[in-house]
Amino acid sequence: MYPPELVLPMTRELIESGFESLTTPMDVEKALTSSKGTILLVVNSVCGCAAAFARPGVRIALQHGPRPDKLLTVFAGVDQAAVAKAREFLLPYPPSSPSIALFKDGRLVHMLERHHIEGRSAQMIADNLAAAFSTYCNEN
Repeated sequence: MYPPELVLPMTRELIESGFESLTTPMDVEKALTSSKGTILLVVNSVCGCAAAFARPGVRIALQHGPRPDKLLTVFAGVDQAAVAKAREFLLPYPPSSPSIALFKDGRLVHMLERHHIEGRSAQMIADNLAAAFSTYCNEN
């Protein structure tokens, strides 16, 4: 498990883009079950592909066009119980970090697993997410 102070800059990168950091299973349960509309959930990670592709790609995708109604994140290797609860909502996909999931009205509608992120550019991730946002999100 990583010390929270070590990953704070990685967490802050998403928080400064409007994400809410969920740190307990109760937070995750409440956020993912009580919301209508669209939710983007990022399972953050300390790995290089999160730093180089996932987080930058998400931030680029959020700059233009439709956006999810709610932005959430959990951090693998830090908030283990929260991540485990989040992964229950990501089934049938296996655990993967980083990963990026889009929910609409409580249903998982789009998923990027680590193997979709690793080796892709941030712009490719952004383009993939922007297409999903165009399909599932209302113009905000």
